[in-house]
Amino acid sequence: MPQITMIAAAAENNALGKDNDLVWHLPDDFKRFKELTTGHHIIMGRKTFETFPKPLPNRTHIVITRKKDYQKEGAVVVNSLEKALELAKDDPQPFIIGGGEIYELALPEADKIELTRVHGTFEADAFFPEIDEKNWTLVASHFHPKDERHNYSFTYLTYQRAE
Repeated sequence: MPQITMIAAAAENNALGKDNDLVWHLPDDFKRFKELTTGHHIIMGRKTFETFPKPLPNRTHIVITRKKDYQKEGAVVVNSLEKALELAKDDPQPFIIGGGEIYELALPEADKIELTRVHGTFEADAFFPEIDEKNWTLVASHFHPKDERHNYSFTYLTYQRAE
């Protein structure tokens, strides 16, 4: 069984982004995202996929959409989370990478959450679901201060589904 991991950067008010874009720029978080997801299946909604200038290298892109005839080069297109997870079943750790609606759908299926908690609150139109502490155990936490390359401090949080 693969370990399904949700990976996201969300503000203290769970804001993910606005108008299909992130509301912050955190190079070290992008670097960590790349390190964790390279070589794996990344599962996302159509709007998230369309924010990429081109498919991310060395990853299998699975795009979930309700649009029946949607096709994009570099992506496997499916119409449900179940179908996406079925396609990723041979990957020991497929990643759910957004957006808000997809995270909401995937939360009950996820085994792990890699969350970058951006310290601030932002106006947004996409949000990460609330993490219920009864269902999740924080297993790792690493603080990253604000610096010349990062306008906000943030903390990498790793949650494991509680037994």
